[in-house]
Amino acid sequence: MDPEVSVMLHCAPSQGLEEHQIRAEISTRFNRRSSPEIEKHIEAVWNDRVTKEPWLFNGAKFRLHSAELSTSIPSTSMNCVAGDEALQALNSDIFDSENHAASRRNASKHQALLSLQLGLTCYKDFLGTNWSQEALNLQKRGDVEVGDPQAFLAQPLGVGAVMVTSDGQVVMLRRSQKVAEAAGLIDIPGGHPEPKAVCQGVSEEAISVDLMQDSERAVISEIFSSVCAEIRDEVNVPLSFLSAPVLMGIALNHTSAGRPSAEFYIRYRSHIKHSDHITYGGLYLYVGSLGLI
Repeated sequence: MDPEVSVMLHCAPSQGLEEHQIRAEISTRFNRRSSPEIEKHIEAVWNDRVTKEPWLFNGAKFRLHSAELSTSIPSTSMNCVAGDEALQALNSDIFDSENHAASRRNASKHQALLSLQLGLTCYKDFLGTNWSQEALNLQKRGDVEVGDPQAFLAQPLGVGAVMVTSDGQVVMLRRSQKVAEAAGLIDIPGGHPEPKAVCQGVSEEAISVDLMQDSERAVISEIFSSVCAEIRDEVNVPLSFLSAPVLMGIALNHTSAGRPSAEFYIRYRSHIKHSDHITYGGLYLYVGSLGLI
């Protein structure tokens, strides 16, 4: 396995978690811990970055503090396990059966199997913590002071999509050179769910945990819908051609100090022409078989 990535949560083969099986708990208790010297460092990093890259802009993000699986998962529904060893269970026929998916929905309707503990953070805090040269020191401090290496890190929750076409291809894209993280590298479609979608009509600076109380279902809906929106915007395919997202698990990117990303499986009900190399909107899209990517 890639040493730069680890698995925080993984769902068993041919299974997955649908939107109605996940709930959110939103609290300031799940925000990043801080101190005056950390805030000063974040401001210094941000000012330096926007001076060099004026196209960067700040925005609120959901902060993933933790994820808790149900302790009593019925055998007819999703069997989720945590840890890297679960990757060995993933096989090529994942999510093949529409009938099996329908039976899962009926068997586990209205039952939440996964709880996401979410706070708020922002892109500026990400650059000044997870993506900072001080990230390792912050992790050590968090481990010593509160028993949590990620306590002082922004930990913005991202989303990614394994998008499989009707002819068995997986869509990849080359990231823009004008992004702070992994510029120019090959990636799957993805991005971040946006708190502003839940707090509509509120400025980025005014978004708060208090404004999202009693909006937990809207938060989960934004997490699931955002991954489809990223595909629409990055790959230029209509939402009507995409299946409902199924959560495969949560990955941690250690090139950015363990930044979390919810990874989804989505079927594209067509095929992409000129599949070995196409371009759209300045993005280079690469499509190859599931076995080769």
